[in-house]
Amino acid sequence: MQLYRYPFFAMGTPCELQLYANDGSDANRVAEAAIDEVLRIESRYSRYLDSGILSAINRAATRGESMAVDAETADLLDYALACHAKSGGLFDISSGILRRAWNFSVEHLPEPAQLNALLPLVGMDKIIWQRPRLSFTVSGMELDFGGIAKEYAADQAAAVCEAHGIGHGLIDLGGDIKVIGPHPDLKPWIVGIRHPRQPEVVHTTIEISRGAIASSGDYERYIEVNGKRYSHILNPQSGWPIQALASVSVITDQCMVAGSVATIAMLKGEAGKQWLTEMGVSHLWIDAAGNAGGNLSGGMIGAATKP
Repeated sequence: MQLYRYPFFAMGTPCELQLYANDGSDANRVAEAAIDEVLRIESRYSRYLDSGILSAINRAATRGESMAVDAETADLLDYALACHAKSGGLFDISSGILRRAWNFSVEHLPEPAQLNALLPLVGMDKIIWQRPRLSFTVSGMELDFGGIAKEYAADQAAAVCEAHGIGHGLIDLGGDIKVIGPHPDLKPWIVGIRHPRQPEVVHTTIEISRGAIASSGDYERYIEVNGKRYSHILNPQSGWPIQALASVSVITDQCMVAGSVATIAMLKGEAGKQWLTEMGVSHLWIDAAGNAGGNLSGGMIGAATKP
C-alpha cells in the first residue's frame, strides 16, 4: 500500500486527507468523494452561504418564525441541545450573534451597550424544538453551527472513506483530526498538540491508531487590549470571552464529540479541569498561566476512548 495525500481548503481552513490505497486511481476516487462530502456539509451549514439550510433557518429566526428541517439538520440540533444541557447552558448555538459586537481584527473592546443589546437575542430557552419543527419566540435571533460542523464533517468524510474500503488513513480539517485506522504496519499516527502561546512549538505528541482528536483554544482568534487576551470563545450568558484555560485537547471515538467536549471545558474555565476528569475522556488542558494537566500530559495514548 502507498500513502496518498490530498490537501484542500474548506470551512475557512487548510485541510488534508492522508489515505493508504493499492493504487492512485482508487485513492483519487475515494478522496474526491470524501472532499465532496466536506464541501456538501460546508454548503449546508456555513453562515456565509445564503443557499444553505442554516441561512434558511436564520431567515426564519430573524422574523421570529418557525420551519421544518431535514433529518440531518434535526440530528445536529438534537446534539447541540444535548451539549447545551451537558454544559449547563454554556454551549449555545444561538450565541454566534455576539460576533456582531466582537471584532477580532481590531484591538478594541465592544461597547457595553452593544453587547447588552445582543444578549436578549441569545439563549436556547427562546427556541422551541419539536422535531422536525424549529420555532423562534424572539425576532432577530440566529444560529451558528460553527462549534460542531467542522468536526461533524471530519467524521462524515472518514465514514465515506471507510465505505469505499479505506482501512488506513487520517482526515485533518484544520487541526480537527479523525483517524480511520493505523498505518498498514499497524504503527499509530503521531499527532502534535501545539503550544497555545508558541504556535511553532509542539507541546505534546500523542499516538493514535483510531478515533479522533480535537482542540479548542484562545489562540485561534483573539485580540490583546492593555496586555490582556480576549479570545473568540464567548460566554453566552455574559457576552465576554472566557479567561482561565488557554487550550483543551480531547480524544474520543468521534471528532464531533471531541470538539464539543473541548469547547465546553474551555467555556467552564477553571472548573473545566475537573469536569474533563469526570467525563472520563482522554484529554490535555493548558491554562492561561502555562500549567498543564490531564491524562495526555505524559505524551502518549494508543487508542481512543468514549466519553
